[in-house]
Amino acid sequence: MPISFVSKEPQLEDYWRGIILFGRNVASYKFALAKSLLELQPKSGELIKLGDLAPIYSRHLSEHIKNSDKQGTSNSSKFLDGCRKYNSGEINQDELTELTIRYGFNNVIDAFHVVGSGEVPKRFYIDERKVNNGIRITDEFTNLLNRQQSVNLPQEVEARWRLVETAWELGVPRSIVSIDYDSDSQSLFAIDNRSRRKSVTGSRDALNGYQKGKCFYCFSDIHIDSKSVLCPDVDHFFPHTLKQQGFSTIDGVWNLVLSCRDCNRGIGGKSDRIPIIRLLGRLHRRNEFLISSHHPLRETLIQQTGASETQRSAFLNDFHNKARAVRAVSVIDLWEPKEKDTPFF
Repeated sequence: MPISFVSKEPQLEDYWRGIILFGRNVASYKFALAKSLLELQPKSGELIKLGDLAPIYSRHLSEHIKNSDKQGTSNSSKFLDGCRKYNSGEINQDELTELTIRYGFNNVIDAFHVVGSGEVPKRFYIDERKVNNGIRITDEFTNLLNRQQSVNLPQEVEARWRLVETAWELGVPRSIVSIDYDSDSQSLFAIDNRSRRKSVTGSRDALNGYQKGKCFYCFSDIHIDSKSVLCPDVDHFFPHTLKQQGFSTIDGVWNLVLSCRDCNRGIGGKSDRIPIIRLLGRLHRRNEFLISSHHPLRETLIQQTGASETQRSAFLNDFHNKARAVRAVSVIDLWEPKEKDTPFF
């Protein structure tokens, strides 16, 4: 997890997002455990027995296997095989629960809080399998659920899971995995090894965590629930209209940000204007968060903007200069947002 992601005064959701968004995954168990905890919403101090956690945990894995059979990098797994047998009707729920208790938690409970070379400073549960055959929920998890950003977390977990399993499922070298944007559905998709289009996840769900649940421009809170009045727009940092002037990479993930409606299309909003140069640094940091997330968004951003951080920074500056030149825009005509909160990245 990049240090800058939790700089200044990190919030609980920063640590949670670090676990979900920046881990190097060899299996999808961490996502299933995260979704199970968010679904159960246990209270601080509550002991969750493995027998109570197993049916929910295995259900999330079984549902994902239906859409994407490959849920890890290993060629064999007694637990995942059990989920497959459950889906095909070869075993029942009780048998799957027993398999899950025996095999499903072996490597995820002790590794959940590990990101990179160590654990995040805040733990959301304590491992009590040896003494109580379960996990004990901490104050941190209860406090996380009480945070305003908690409404976004289930969709962020699901989006990250979809991205990771897509990379495994495509069966192509990481270096050529590419995630593209569909402006009509505002979703991300990939092309498989048979040149077929595969829908992956909503762009809002995939990008929100890397913006810490904030509008890219003013840092007001956003909610990725499409029914919420705080649901953001998927905005092209460099306006989409530049595509008509030869800027073919304008739809790249590198250029997509989440913006509150006021900043994007309100009175005084950005609309199709070019943002001020200062915001290039913010876009660069957001993109580096995405690159730190590992495949497939990592590979997509590298393909689009450069192999090194220096090259990626130069790419943005060059793009800004060319966009201004084509539009004949002076510095004083560039758009600047009014920030409503302290910058979060």
